[in-house]
Amino acid sequence: MDHEHNADHGSYKSYLVGFVLAVILTVIPFYLVMNLSMSKVATLYTIFAFAVVQIVVHLKYFLHLNFTTETGRLNTISFLFSALIIGLVVGLSLWIIYSANDLMMF
Repeated sequence: MDHEHNADHGSYKSYLVGFVLAVILTVIPFYLVMNLSMSKVATLYTIFAFAVVQIVVHLKYFLHLNFTTETGRLNTISFLFSALIIGLVVGLSLWIIYSANDLMMF
């Protein structure tokens, strides 16, 4: 059986690069928390920044989302739209739950 690989599918090298970057982007915030070298607010912002970069690494190296081809653009737009809908559903659900909780206190 001869399998034809899609050009968008990653190679072992790209998976290894993604894995190494993901590990580095996990270990650095872990070290910052365990070392307590910065203030709590600075540590929180640093962890958030590393989380955003790690999301980009996962999207590029593991989910193969990119803007280089027409299909890549459509997949990325679909992903962003799905993330928006999920964010709205979760955010508005939490808002409704907390509002209902506040109203129950009266």
